[in-house]
Amino acid sequence: MTLKSKLKIENLGALVFSVFYVVVGVAEVFVLAMSNFTVFHIGVLGLLNLFTAYGLFRMKRWSVPIVIALLFLGITFGATTLYYSVVLQTFEGALLFHVALIAYLLMTLVASTYVIWKREEFQ
Repeated sequence: MTLKSKLKIENLGALVFSVFYVVVGVAEVFVLAMSNFTVFHIGVLGLLNLFTAYGLFRMKRWSVPIVIALLFLGITFGATTLYYSVVLQTFEGALLFHVALIAYLLMTLVASTYVIWKREEFQ
């Protein structure tokens, strides 16, 4: 019995983007914990990402509107953070941070496009 049949994976793309949302969600919850729970909005985004990852993994229809909402929230959050980080340059070695934010923005756009494109496959 293969791992694919054990996990009941129906769509490899949904699995890949589910892993993306798990990684982003865990990172945002970690940032919330490291900030002593002062940046509450990042924690909410992190929980939404984890919730969405579960919905994508299970191919649930309710995950599609959440992905669309996370598209707008993620792009706004990422672009604003990137803009102010570039303008203020508050810490050394910001290049890696900027590259990570750009990768996050691109992956959010790709994941959302994929889920919207395949929305009929979700049940």
